[in-house]
Amino acid sequence: MDFIKKVLTYKGKVVFEKITMPKFKRIPKLYDNNEACFMFLEKGEFTVRSSEYLLEFDNQNALLAKCFNYFFETNPTQWANTKNFELVGVLFYPEIVEEIFDLDLSINIQEPSIDVKSIEVDYLLNNFKENINYLLDHPQLADDHLVLLKLKEFVHLLLKRVGINSVQKFFSALYEPVVYDFKKTIENNIYSNLTIDELASLCNKSLSSFKRKFAEVYQTTPQSYITQKKIEKACQLLTNKSINVSEVAYQCGFEYISKFNRNFKKHIGKSPSEFRNSIN
Repeated sequence: MDFIKKVLTYKGKVVFEKITMPKFKRIPKLYDNNEACFMFLEKGEFTVRSSEYLLEFDNQNALLAKCFNYFFETNPTQWANTKNFELVGVLFYPEIVEEIFDLDLSINIQEPSIDVKSIEVDYLLNNFKENINYLLDHPQLADDHLVLLKLKEFVHLLLKRVGINSVQKFFSALYEPVVYDFKKTIENNIYSNLTIDELASLCNKSLSSFKRKFAEVYQTTPQSYITQKKIEKACQLLTNKSINVSEVAYQCGFEYISKFNRNFKKHIGKSPSEFRNSIN
């Protein structure tokens, strides 16, 4: 199916949007500017992978995230359960937030940072989403004044869900710069099927600077270290006969069983099945 987008704007900036899109295995975050976002998922299921978190989403829980590097992806179950995605998004631009709430976001209030968070969609949030859906279908009804009122309403609804009693505190937490922990990011995502380019993105580095940093920290190349760790985990899992070989491959971050078999035999000298039989 085609990519379809409906929007409501304030002073030319998209504040509310509805996106219908085909399902995917993995894509970078949809927002490329300095805005934070909230996303209702009406159809489909996906996982958000960041440097630190791996959170699953469906129509019962929504995404709140600041602008930083993360991926949307689908695991095999989510892929099977999804025909296409329908998303309703709310975008928070610093300049609009400062205007409508009379804030100074340069004032740093020490609140725990909000990087990416799962928010349960309760009755009030769902009712708000349906109101926005109606306006997205009838954009001629939504002038700048109404869009502004709906944005203010949504922020106050959201404060109750995140348990913060101050607009200034909420946006201070949401716009607090992300601190990327290189080694923690590697260890959190080492058994994924991320490419080296994608792992570099999660670390907020170019590919060349990522490889230099990796060599400095691990004294080897990313490909060599990551493959070795995956094979070590595979050897452990293969001792459990209740886990089939294809599931072992998936848990170790190999997207294709043929690639898993090839890499395993190259490092161990036996196929995964031969290795399992030799243990028993």
